Amino acid sequence: MKSLNQYSLVIMGVLLSLGIAAGGYFVGQLLYNAKENTAEAKGLAERRVEADRANWNISYGRKGYQFSELKNLYQAVEYDKNKIIKVLLDNGFTNDEIKVGVIDYEQKEYRNEDQILIDTQHTLSGKITVETYKVQLVPDVRTKLNALLAEGISVMNYDPSYTFTKLNEIKPAMLKEATENARIAANEFAKVAKAKVTGIKQARQGSFYIKDVGEDYSDDKKIEKDVRVVTTIMFTLEN
Repeated sequence: MKSLNQYSLVIMGVLLSLGIAAGGYFVGQLLYNAKENTAEAKGLAERRVEADRANWNISYGRKGYQFSELKNLYQAVEYDKNKIIKVLLDNGFTNDEIKVGVIDYEQKEYRNEDQILIDTQHTLSGKITVETYKVQLVPDVRTKLNALLAEGISVMNYDPSYTFTKLNEIKPAMLKEATENARIAANEFAKVAKAKVTGIKQARQGSFYIKDVGEDYSDDKKIEKDVRVVTTIMFTLEN
């Protein structure tokens, strides 16, 4: 143990400042406990994945200024709805993936400073929701849907929500990789200190984090995402 104690402080400085780059990508952080003869290392694993589910909201509507216009407004809104659905169906989505909401009616009154009614607005609006696993279709169909604006259809094409639902499928492999990378860090430390890693005393799994590629906070705005996990392993050492 004399040799291990002699080198521990020097090696700690090197590991914490530079990290270890061997056999994979991991967190170069290692804490040595000379009293217990253990070394605690962190191992990182990352995966680049693609979202496998998309939720996309589309709204549309018509406005009029006379109550007598409601019948025509309703017919116009039904026409708009059918045009939107046709674009969706013609480009690969199915009826099971398309959910049509009810038509909402709203009346607004506009009054002057003397509270005299000067105008009334009647609005009919609807919403269509697309929930699909055909994630790659969504960006292209959104562009085609916007072409309806040129036909006088007031379509609101909201940003889709992209989610990754297969985390459980990649968890085991990622945890294995993170643990192996932590062991690499511990082995490098032990090798320079003329010791060897003999086993694992304690292991802590960190949380899995999913973030949109290139983003610091969002996790549902992009199809491509990064999945990350860090494990903390306490290894036993022997001189």
